[in-house]
Amino acid sequence: MEYDDKVKNRLKRIEGQVKGILKMMDEGKDCKDVITQLSASRSAIDRTIGVIVSSNLIECIQQMEDSDSRTQEDIVREAVDLLVKSR
Repeated sequence: MEYDDKVKNRLKRIEGQVKGILKMMDEGKDCKDVITQLSASRSAIDRTIGVIVSSNLIECIQQMEDSDSRTQEDIVREAVDLLVKSR
């Protein structure tokens, strides 16, 4: 699978968020503020996982060949399993 620039940019933003959290910690910012930013970073990661899994699912179904032993149901089940594991 090729990852487009949108997904990479999402991860770069998350990287920036994490660096910002580390700076907050170094500056001794309030625990509530740090937790809020950590929660936002986790949500951004969860959304990125969803984007990658859904893009991969669409790609797999579109490229499905007659010789592929997996059914569309198998591919969808695999995608759902990935999402569940990411939690």
